[in-house]
Amino acid sequence: MKPQHIILTLLAFALYWMYLLYEPFLLTIMIGSLLAVSTASLQRRLEQQTNSILVASILSTVILAILFFAPLGYFLTTFTLYLTNIDITIIEKVYRQFSGWATHLPSYLAFAQPFIDDALDEIEINKLATHTLTMAGTIGSYSAGFLKNAMLIIIFYFFSHFYGKTVFAYFRRVIQLPQQDATLLSFELSSVMSVVFYSILTTAVFEGALFGIAVAFMGYNGLLFGIMYGFTSLIPVVGGALLWIPFMIYELSYGHTGSAIFITLYSIIVISIIADTIIKPIIIKEINFRIVKTNAQMNELLIFFAIIAGLGAFGFWGMILGPAITAFFLSLLKLIEQRQKIVETT
Repeated sequence: MKPQHIILTLLAFALYWMYLLYEPFLLTIMIGSLLAVSTASLQRRLEQQTNSILVASILSTVILAILFFAPLGYFLTTFTLYLTNIDITIIEKVYRQFSGWATHLPSYLAFAQPFIDDALDEIEINKLATHTLTMAGTIGSYSAGFLKNAMLIIIFYFFSHFYGKTVFAYFRRVIQLPQQDATLLSFELSSVMSVVFYSILTTAVFEGALFGIAVAFMGYNGLLFGIMYGFTSLIPVVGGALLWIPFMIYELSYGHTGSAIFITLYSIIVISIIADTIIKPIIIKEINFRIVKTNAQMNELLIFFAIIAGLGAFGFWGMILGPAITAFFLSLLKLIEQRQKIVETT
């Protein structure tokens, strides 16, 4: 056996055991690395202002933790406590009120009557308390797991920024990837992930704040429901309707018609039309111009389907993984196309 074959065999053996060793952390390592790629432009700006990779990496990590993970941790903890202490009589009252309202729909909503009747028939009010406690336990266990993964992601995010350039340069030398090819791949992936990340962050913060202000005015916990709306707004197609429709139903069940109309019109007109359609693209454009500083043209429809596919395949973190996998694949195709053009011209 030739020496190089022995080395390759040993390398394959080592890679297998490395996989077994780090398999429980592969997803968190990938998420932390992709978030670092997404905020590479912010990291560069911080490095220029602080003249220190360490300080810039710490600042980037703190910003990410405050803007992304702290709200999620607050929501999961508060929502779990709320479900644990919920009064089942409130649910029963809402159910009875809504059932009575749903049996007397106006004529222009008659088409929805069969669907509402079927949904009400499937609800067993006596089992709602048990289901609520079960849901609280499930969310509680998920919260503990999420906080653990969040800490690991933050740690890997920091090391990705601090050692990222060194590790990338090392792997480029090992696989003997030409500098121009490495630049193309890193630029394409960073551009896509930056646009996706800042779009996600802008949507969650901006629309969540608008909804939180509205429900706080109505007497609810604006911070909690603002965070909930922010993350539900990231779900394609349905988005924030998953939250404002239950609010509308709850207000109607208590006879608060004015509040129900207010939250419906506010969510549709102010958030969905004005904020999401008009204001948010302007904010994202300004962020991309001042922070990302790239002219890369993105296919928004492709990113939309990549997020949907990612959510279906990987859950919550699919909104990061979906576009990243798609962008990496398209970058490789673009690299192959360029190499083919070089071959044809020589």
